[in-house]
Amino acid sequence: MAVAFHGGRNGVGSGLRSFFSYRIFISALFSFLFLATFSVVLNSSRHQPHLDHTLPRTFQSDPLKTRLDLIHKQATDHLTLVNAYAAYARKLKLDASKQLKLFEDLAVNFSDLQAKPGLKLENGNAIEEDAFRQIEKEVKDKVKTARMMIVESKESYDTQLKIQKLKDTIFAVQEQLTKAKKNGAVASLISAKSVPKSLNCLAMRLVGERISNPEKYKDAPFDSAVEDPSLYHYAVFSDNVIAVSVVVRSVVVNAEEPWKHVFHVVTDRMNLAAMKVWFKMRPLDRGARVEIKSVEEFKFLNSSYAPVLRQLESAKLQKFYFENQAENATRDEHNIKFKNPKYLSVLNHLRFYLPEMYPKLNKILFLDDDVVVQKDVTGLWKINLDGKVNGAVETCFGSFHRYGQYLNFTHPLIKESFNPNACAWAFGMNIFDLNAWRREKCTDQYHYWQNLNEDRSLWKLGTLPPGLMTFYSKTKSLDKSWHVLGLGYNPGVSMDEIKKAAVIHYNGNMKPWLDIAMNQYKSLWTKYVDNEMEFVQMCNFGL
Repeated sequence: MAVAFHGGRNGVGSGLRSFFSYRIFISALFSFLFLATFSVVLNSSRHQPHLDHTLPRTFQSDPLKTRLDLIHKQATDHLTLVNAYAAYARKLKLDASKQLKLFEDLAVNFSDLQAKPGLKLENGNAIEEDAFRQIEKEVKDKVKTARMMIVESKESYDTQLKIQKLKDTIFAVQEQLTKAKKNGAVASLISAKSVPKSLNCLAMRLVGERISNPEKYKDAPFDSAVEDPSLYHYAVFSDNVIAVSVVVRSVVVNAEEPWKHVFHVVTDRMNLAAMKVWFKMRPLDRGARVEIKSVEEFKFLNSSYAPVLRQLESAKLQKFYFENQAENATRDEHNIKFKNPKYLSVLNHLRFYLPEMYPKLNKILFLDDDVVVQKDVTGLWKINLDGKVNGAVETCFGSFHRYGQYLNFTHPLIKESFNPNACAWAFGMNIFDLNAWRREKCTDQYHYWQNLNEDRSLWKLGTLPPGLMTFYSKTKSLDKSWHVLGLGYNPGVSMDEIKKAAVIHYNGNMKPWLDIAMNQYKSLWTKYVDNEMEFVQMCNFGL
């Protein structure tokens, strides 16, 4: 009919235009086409039941048509999804080249499937159901593969999953870090509180020397200079021979008038012989003097007078300090720190009895055994303390190292007696006015607080908290250049600050005589070690 139309239009139509108008011809032609089409449709509908019984099932049947539409939609949707994941992978520049290649190949496969004749109805063409099922199976297999790939790679593209995974990773790493810090703290504390082999060797060699030559190491006659208040007096309390020798030697080397300096060294009974032999074998240069005593020689220090001795004898406190210590140490690093009996040792608390130990002295400079003196410090005796008992360098800056950090301000007595924002100061280099101490009855104050703290409800450990309480409002602040701290725990102390300091302090666990000492500061201590002493060489200090 189309051919006839075109032929009439091109051949016969040109002859008829002279008799009929163009509009009438077109109207007639369309009327004819409508009637022909209607006749064909009516005729086919009459014979359709007969065709359904004679022809095989084709895509013209409704169930297969529905399945075809579904398969076509699944293929199209997953093609779009796979292309989206591939594009996102390119955008993020992920390290997933293999995965990206799989996505791209899968997208090509979907495109090929969509192009197959079985997924298109063209000109009413039909396909057998077996062939359709084959195509359906291919599409479903590709869809399954696509879904598996998307599930496996979803973490790489899903922002929420990535955030959650990152949070989980951070939490796990933080747990590991906390555990590592705890183990490191325990190991550091054990290392710091243990006696190094070289130090034990030195003490044993010195005692052996005393046993081998008893006549050579008899006690020297009394020297009245140790009670002369016009001289410069130092107090050093320690059981560490090499540490004490460095403190004393550093003072003498840097003193302008060393003959005016007197050192009062107090140790325990076990280390008394070693300490005496050392200073007998290596006497002080240029007229400086040293007096060596044991704690036991101060008869007034007994359990009826000193609270720390009475507390140390109590069964309750011994249980706290000594029972299951190894088990607790592995569980919590704070236990081994708080349960160190050193903090109840009378040798550590001896600093609170200076006026009674040296009744004829007016002033004394207290030095810890982990300090090094780099300059002449006689200027400390000339500082006007304005009637205060203690001259010390303050350690607070910002909100750090204030009374609130050392004392339990939930206790009503502490809350009533002290200001939590009061500035703390350093124990380790302190010039004490012993006359003002006696006048203010500071030792009685110390006893009062120490007795109340038997259950450790006022503070946890150490001598600094009771010192802060005893000398509260009785301390004169000194210039910071007199005393620089932190060389035993803070690697950030500047060398400029250290060079300007009269005294440097290795407070912290990393003592300079230990293997864990910080190398950048260790040489400042080792330069004052007497390496010519034969026992130091024999004991291999590794300096």
